[in-house]
Amino acid sequence: MEPKFAVISLWTEDIVTVAHFYKDVLKLKLRSHHDGLLHFDVNGVYLVILKGRTLPVQNSEPSRFPLFAISMDNLDERVNRLEKHGVAMPWGIEINETSRWIMFNDPAGNLIELVQFNK
Repeated sequence: MEPKFAVISLWTEDIVTVAHFYKDVLKLKLRSHHDGLLHFDVNGVYLVILKGRTLPVQNSEPSRFPLFAISMDNLDERVNRLEKHGVAMPWGIEINETSRWIMFNDPAGNLIELVQFNK
């Protein structure tokens, strides 16, 4: 079996707000909630939200690169949800020959990407 990611962890000082964002805005599946940890199932990989201080990346090259990206079948639907919830998408929908994507900050300040690959 080829290696694959099992867990991605994010820290936030406001677990309730970040949990709401991933569950109700991005529509990720909340799988478990125990000991202050939230587990969202992203197609077999767990996104775990933990209480703690977020440390933004500084002086990175390139200066604009997401912490992680989630592949979506219908990017336009997710963009509409983000707009409905007032999420700023400063660069709009970006496109190249293989995909379309959008980047934005979650409530903890993490730069996240949603991407739809061409079929």
